[in-house]
Amino acid sequence: MARGFVYTSMDQLAGFGNIHELLARLESLSETREPTRQDAEAVLGAVEPPIYKVSEALEVYCQEIAVKDLLGKSAPQKKSWQKVKRRAVNNFISVVGDLPMTEITRDHGRKFYNWWAKRLQPNGERRALTPNSANRDLGNLRKLYREFWEYQGDEARENPFRKLNFGNHGLKDIPHFDDEWVRSKFLNPRIFQGLNPEATLLIYAMIETGCRPSELANLTSDKIHLDHKVPFVSIKPTSNRQLKSEASARDIPLVGVSLEAFKHAPDGFPHYRDRGTLLSASLMKAFRTSSLFPSKDHRIYSFRHSFEKRMLESGLDFGLRCLLMGHKNARPAYGDGGSLEYRRDQLLKIAHIVPEGFAERLPTLS
Repeated sequence: MARGFVYTSMDQLAGFGNIHELLARLESLSETREPTRQDAEAVLGAVEPPIYKVSEALEVYCQEIAVKDLLGKSAPQKKSWQKVKRRAVNNFISVVGDLPMTEITRDHGRKFYNWWAKRLQPNGERRALTPNSANRDLGNLRKLYREFWEYQGDEARENPFRKLNFGNHGLKDIPHFDDEWVRSKFLNPRIFQGLNPEATLLIYAMIETGCRPSELANLTSDKIHLDHKVPFVSIKPTSNRQLKSEASARDIPLVGVSLEAFKHAPDGFPHYRDRGTLLSASLMKAFRTSSLFPSKDHRIYSFRHSFEKRMLESGLDFGLRCLLMGHKNARPAYGDGGSLEYRRDQLLKIAHIVPEGFAERLPTLS
């Protein structure tokens, strides 16, 4: 590579039938006053390339190939990114072994697929798993294999994991919270007594913004604009934290209980910054303990689904709904999606009425 060539074995060079490639390699050696035997063997393909096992290929992938994917990610985001890649490889190794990358065949890919297939089927008292984890494992192995060999300069290798997936059958959509459930269960802050004050305020911050919990938990004081004539929060990527997608960057006016929550948390929620797993576990425990989920399928994300449903049923413009949700809009973009005043006025159409004395009952961050 230092001489400008991709390593190619002698057999492959001979099979090219391209004298110019051979001459170029010989010429690069002649330009060196005293080329070493090592140089000559490398350039002319007389050295056996190193053999990488799957586990070793993963390290190359994480440390060299996927640098572009990790740029801008925070330390917890990088850890989460690596976790799913390592899980896929560890599962594969447990099924077929830590094979050299050169020896993985379609049979191995199919064996791994069948291993997952058995886990997706109910067996006695064991509940069947959903295809999500299986598809993620297969997808990560497919990508690892493809990008590893592309990095080695061998794009022509057939991928043993090609077209192996289980579709989306059995995946359940997360249901929304009904408006009456929100008003009767959540709009009394005393229901969350014992919960960390920041977690309580985060719940109310979600209700009228529709934000993902991680988006709110990682806001810093410079992204919370309470002194603006239209108070708003700015969901933006930073130098060390990525958003889920480019469309996720947006400014959201604060109204109703969410505005009151941010008045009590003007500097954000430092206890949960870069600690999404802790936040999720704390909220899920609190909601289950107090029977705040209407069904076993409800999740904290149900607030986000409720926000989207309220916008839809109140007739808010499709483009505005996409912008406020942080969703990609396939329609051509004209303008900036409306002023903050316009967005606020639209959100006031769907905002829950703030109960009397609500602000006084909110926890105060010390």
